[in-house]
Amino acid sequence: MKKIFLFAAMAFLTFTATAQVKFAYVDFNELVMLMPEADAARTQMQAAQKEASDTYQSMVDEANAKFSEYQQKQATWTPAIKESKEKELGEIQNRIQEFQQSIQMELQQQNQQLMEPIQKKAMETVEKLAKAGGYTMVFESSQYLYVDKSQCKDLTPDARKELKIPANRTLESLQAELQAQQQQQ
Repeated sequence: MKKIFLFAAMAFLTFTATAQVKFAYVDFNELVMLMPEADAARTQMQAAQKEASDTYQSMVDEANAKFSEYQQKQATWTPAIKESKEKELGEIQNRIQEFQQSIQMELQQQNQQLMEPIQKKAMETVEKLAKAGGYTMVFESSQYLYVDKSQCKDLTPDARKELKIPANRTLESLQAELQAQQQQQ
């Protein structure tokens, strides 16, 4: 009899404990992408990418000019001059490849540095809302195959307000803005 009572008491305590657990979910990517600070970061990254692209293009133009000169004049050059020009073309090609590799890494690092404080601010906002709402766990909505939205609270709208993201701004409108900017360039 004591075992049955103990089992019933444990089941009741388990049920009571789980009944008090509150869950929420949030679209973290939406928050980060739509924050005003993300617009400034994208603008900085676009400027850095344009500068890198311009530098790359000038290097390619230089290589093409040297190669064109080589093709036009190689028949008249002595073997020593021809060898020197071929070596120069090889060095230019190596510099272009090294530049491509290093600039990609630098741009990735710059993007990470720009996005880190934005992600941190979004995370702090979600944590603040979760604590204020008494939520035990907050799930990233895109990480789960299924979330019963009737059993959880969507913190995304509250976080959007807290982060000062305009109500009419969506990922779709952001994508349209970015496409329009690309077409202008």
